[in-house]
Amino acid sequence: MGESARKQLNNRRWFMPFNILLTFIIGTAIGWLLVKITKAPQHLRGLILSCCAAGNVGHLPLIVVPAICREKGSPFGAPDICHTYGTAYASLSMAIGAIYLWSVVYNVVRVSSAKVNKEVNGDDSTRVMKSTGTGGMPSPTLPDQQNYTEPLLPSKNCSISVCTHELSFSCAKSKGTVKVSDFDKIWQYLRIISRKLNLKAIFAPSTTAAFIGFTIGLVPQIRNLIISGNAPFHVVQDSALLLGDAAIPIVTLIVGGNLLRGLKGPAGICMSLVIGVIAVRYVLLPLLGIVIIKTAVRFGLVHSDPLYQFILLLHYALPPAMNIGTITQLFRAGESECSVIMLWTYGLASISLTLWSTAFLWLVS
Repeated sequence: MGESARKQLNNRRWFMPFNILLTFIIGTAIGWLLVKITKAPQHLRGLILSCCAAGNVGHLPLIVVPAICREKGSPFGAPDICHTYGTAYASLSMAIGAIYLWSVVYNVVRVSSAKVNKEVNGDDSTRVMKSTGTGGMPSPTLPDQQNYTEPLLPSKNCSISVCTHELSFSCAKSKGTVKVSDFDKIWQYLRIISRKLNLKAIFAPSTTAAFIGFTIGLVPQIRNLIISGNAPFHVVQDSALLLGDAAIPIVTLIVGGNLLRGLKGPAGICMSLVIGVIAVRYVLLPLLGIVIIKTAVRFGLVHSDPLYQFILLLHYALPPAMNIGTITQLFRAGESECSVIMLWTYGLASISLTLWSTAFLWLVS
């Protein structure tokens, strides 16, 4: 990214993270209504919410925006300037979308799959309790198998409190008391929160790469070492560019492979859910996006740059993110159903993106 492009991005980019966050919030809300209306099964609720919330805000803008910049009569000005700013905006969108995807969608699917596993484990334990003994006779309940509340090791003024991830003892003795420092309490709480949030999964490779990119771009000392013609570590940027040029063809192959799974394996998904996701992603969200962006422009929250407004509008008209399929594979929750949804949404994306891109170009020109 050139120096002039970087300076203008510093003044305009603040609304883009908020805009992508709005797509997640609005999509999740509409997806929750879709789940309630269609009465989706428990193991598909996280998938439906994710497909309605997370759009492919990274790779598709990198494909669509440069193609529009090369068209004659483009409202975005000179092709080279349009390509420079368009690639910068799309790259920023991809980085922010990766952070939101692995911090929001990952936990939505995780919580939904955890509920399903809990119900399955509860059913299994019920079957074990109802199982018969030897000879086909029910196992009798002996008196010594009943629940007792008597302490095993009684002691004076001693209480035991058990939590999910910690075990704390508080005993009051005649000679003195044992106190836990505030630092130890805060450390225990942080450990509990880290286990519940699963920070290892949140900081996925794409999210980590986004943070590294933000650090390099925002710190001038690091940026001058890597991103410039005379930078001592300019080879790092060249290597990243070589890998980045191959990213779009590889992602296209991955999309084709995931869509092929939707044609093969059986999937027990109702077509009303597929139609609902298509309606949310290609009808409701784009209409709401037009209202939101036009209102923001009117109140001066968004710059009058037509290319920037086009990318903000494009966030609301994209198909679901392909990494949703990866997340469902991690938790084994709705893998085949996700392939069917991706097949239909990406099959209709060529028509929907063409129509909405034409409408957005007319609105910003």
